[in-house]
Amino acid sequence: MIAFQYTVFIIFFLMELCALAAFSYWGFQIERGWVVKIFLGIGVPLFVAIFWGTFLAPKASFPVPTYARILLQLLIFTLACVALYVSNKGKLAIIFGTVVVIEMILMYFLDKGETF
Repeated sequence: MIAFQYTVFIIFFLMELCALAAFSYWGFQIERGWVVKIFLGIGVPLFVAIFWGTFLAPKASFPVPTYARILLQLLIFTLACVALYVSNKGKLAIIFGTVVVIEMILMYFLDKGETF
């Protein structure tokens, strides 16, 4: 069971990294000048990473209740799917969204009260 939990943790961490990559890809795909592309391609993932570390990480500075953490994580992952979709990566957005739903179910319904 421990190996299964660690596998779930690793997949969840990889999902976080994929969300940051999706935001970065979206930022660099915007049809604007290079300044805007760099600002969005680097700034948005940086903001999301800081937000995640401050409120949603296991050792967050300002942890939120479990229900709020789930909603905020779903919001960020949904926005990452939208970012992929508007960047003309619809199939990838659907695949990522499917993995997110399955992984969130594994993280929180098989959790049995432990905080991740």
